[in-house]
Amino acid sequence: MTTTLITGANKGLGFEAARQLIAAGHTVYIGSRDAARGRRAAEQAGARFVQLDVTDDDSVEAAAKAVEADGGLDVLINNAGIEGRGENNTIIGPADVTADQMRTLFETNVFGLVRVTRAFLPLLRRSAAPVVVNLSSGLASISTLADPESPAAFYLGVAYPSSKAAVNMITVQYAKAFPEIRINAVEPGFTKTDLNGNTGTQTVEQGAEIIVRMAQVGPDGPTGGYFDAKGSLPW
Repeated sequence: MTTTLITGANKGLGFEAARQLIAAGHTVYIGSRDAARGRRAAEQAGARFVQLDVTDDDSVEAAAKAVEADGGLDVLINNAGIEGRGENNTIIGPADVTADQMRTLFETNVFGLVRVTRAFLPLLRRSAAPVVVNLSSGLASISTLADPESPAAFYLGVAYPSSKAAVNMITVQYAKAFPEIRINAVEPGFTKTDLNGNTGTQTVEQGAEIIVRMAQVGPDGPTGGYFDAKGSLPW
């Protein structure tokens, strides 16, 4: 039985990935900062619940101990993330973004990912087929955003793409450091979730597909890559 932990999984892509992986035979932990919401989501999906705030060392360490006591971990999906839009769901551009806004996004999207991965690495390294899936974004592709002909070029936000570009770099460096673990970054696509004010153009079922696929790669599968549903993406 494969045991999987998904951070920020009480709703949106994380919840849908949990639902699909449970259907595929995984035992899934729904990690949620809000205990009440997390428990409700776990009950609804048929998952286990673990309280986990990716921005808090004590919370992450307690979650790792709880999962270890229950038998260990095979797959970690670093899904928790925020975009940090302004008033009226506006994207905060270069003229307005502040260092504090950048710091808030990085605390969850980057430092939280590192905090969780570090805490669960000992458990993953005991697994026969360990996997890490890091939620990135198409907006993390520097070459794509630098191309004026790209559909993504309209996005002028600074904090979110920067944080997800950092996730891509972290993915590459971790994959080199731990070749026995399949570690990849995924772009779920512009999915309708609370993260973007429900402005996305695809369903959570569609967005979760690449997350679920990469969570199930075997020991001979790719590592250190950046993928969407169609294949590899340019850095």
